[in-house]
Amino acid sequence: MNQEKGISSIYREVQQIRQIWVWLIILFLTGFIWYGFIIQVVMHRPFGTNPAPNIVLIIFWFIFGVGFPLLLPFTKLITEVRNDGIYIKLFPFHWSFRKIAFKELKFYEVRTYHPIREYGGWGIRKGRQGMAYNMSGNKGVQLELYNNKRLLIGSQLPEELFQAIRDQIDK
Repeated sequence: MNQEKGISSIYREVQQIRQIWVWLIILFLTGFIWYGFIIQVVMHRPFGTNPAPNIVLIIFWFIFGVGFPLLLPFTKLITEVRNDGIYIKLFPFHWSFRKIAFKELKFYEVRTYHPIREYGGWGIRKGRQGMAYNMSGNKGVQLELYNNKRLLIGSQLPEELFQAIRDQIDK
């Protein structure tokens, strides 16, 4: 049980970015941005054959060379099942939870999915199948709501998430 501001959760899962390949890509891109910044802004040599103005490079450096790498280690998908619904939050992009009340659920199931093919990757994604909140892997709980919207919640423990939802609905 989790106590957050006096609210108890029956189930709680916190997922963070753990894939080495993601960190390697980020390290490479961050290094490239830093390299361009140092060459053009610090050393006053044009970066590339058609260099961007320094202000553009400084903005890119600040966002992708500093902000993004500092933000990523703190990024986490939090999924909670409480007695009144399912709560999801992708911190730091969401400061509060998004609630799906159990009365909104028409159908739910554990399923294996293809993150790139169905949703275009990981994170908060929209695809032909509806919305997805996923951090890693290819398993989750698919929710279908009475308003015909679909939401996939990626999980490292999809059966436990499913069971927690079922236990609360069957109460």
